[in-house]
Amino acid sequence: MATATTGRKPRAKKSDKNIPPKIYIFEWKGINRDGKRISGELKGAVAAEIRSQLKSQGVIPKSVRKQSSPLFQLGNANISPMDIAMMTRQVATMLAAGVPLVTTIELLGRGHEKAKMRELLRTILTEIQSGIPLSDALRPHRRYFDELYVDLVAAGEHSGSLDLVFDRVATYKEKTEALKSKIKKAMFYPAAVVIVAILVTSLLLLFVVPQFEDIFKGFGAELPAFTQLIIGISRWMQAAWYIILAAVVLAIWLFVRAHRNSQMVRDRVDEIILKIPVIGNILHKAAMARFARTLATTFAAGVPLIDGLESAAGASGNAVYRKAILKIRQEVMAGMQMNVAMQTTGLFPDMMVQMVMIGEESGSLDNMLNKVANIYEMQVDDAVDGLSSLIEPVMMVVIGTLVGGLIVGMYLPIFQMGNIVG
Repeated sequence: MATATTGRKPRAKKSDKNIPPKIYIFEWKGINRDGKRISGELKGAVAAEIRSQLKSQGVIPKSVRKQSSPLFQLGNANISPMDIAMMTRQVATMLAAGVPLVTTIELLGRGHEKAKMRELLRTILTEIQSGIPLSDALRPHRRYFDELYVDLVAAGEHSGSLDLVFDRVATYKEKTEALKSKIKKAMFYPAAVVIVAILVTSLLLLFVVPQFEDIFKGFGAELPAFTQLIIGISRWMQAAWYIILAAVVLAIWLFVRAHRNSQMVRDRVDEIILKIPVIGNILHKAAMARFARTLATTFAAGVPLIDGLESAAGASGNAVYRKAILKIRQEVMAGMQMNVAMQTTGLFPDMMVQMVMIGEESGSLDNMLNKVANIYEMQVDDAVDGLSSLIEPVMMVVIGTLVGGLIVGMYLPIFQMGNIVG
């Protein structure tokens, strides 16, 4: 029978066994079987592991060093749509200069400042080197390369004009991202006015009005109706501010959840937002610009018109235009000319319909659509600039009216007492 020991054995730390070793990126240089100097990057825990990998691949390692971390961890930043647009432009430029695709992806992946972008390009490079077409290598990364992007690249591979397709895709991405930025700017200003007005009014009602109320208690006279109204609102906010805040947060959360999960809610929001003065006009023009730009890009890349219309419907950015474009697609499939189908929707202006008709008749539909896109993008730019210059005086008037109204309401009893004393 085993005797029990009085001392306890120290428990092994299970967590230490389960923690995987930290992985680093190592830059290496070496000599291959043909005696040529080569270099690259590999992931591993220690330099010895990298040397072992290289030797197994027939490479004699000359130097292996851990890649230094970027200052302020800039390299850990997420990949943005603008990063993809810039990468697409770089690929187009290098392919047009005669640099092979594999070398292009390798150079871009090695030199990019963002670690996540380097990792993405290395993954794509590995798949290309194994014989997978570029479009198939991009397809699993839907977060960065949408269906339209992949389809255009596939069309370029089939036609043998990948450099031209990448140039068109780069232009499309650049124009699209610039347009998105303008739309965000247009939406930001009105929201800023409302938020600032609500914050200023709330602060005055919660902290300033109660100070005046304490002063008015010693007057012993009936306060003006307007002053009583402001004091009543102030008391209500002081007593129920947490309920109001909770209700606002809950309402926003429910709306965001419904918007995310319900296509019907998203469609309804798209319909309502197009009817907002000024903002709706900007969104109309932005949707037409996206439709024209997407269809021009797909058509020029050799994608059939029917497929291009389906891509343009998804890229329009608004449910009203998506449904209209899908209706146009059905009518074009039935044999109707696109300009006639566009006219039946009642959404597209006569100028746009006429330019599409000229493009169809002259066989230069992609050029005419690009011109249409340029026109509406310029109009969106001008409208956003106009909104920016208009919103500043509007903000001053709104905040001035609210603050001025509260100040007048608080000083009315003082003015009345001055009249009585006089």
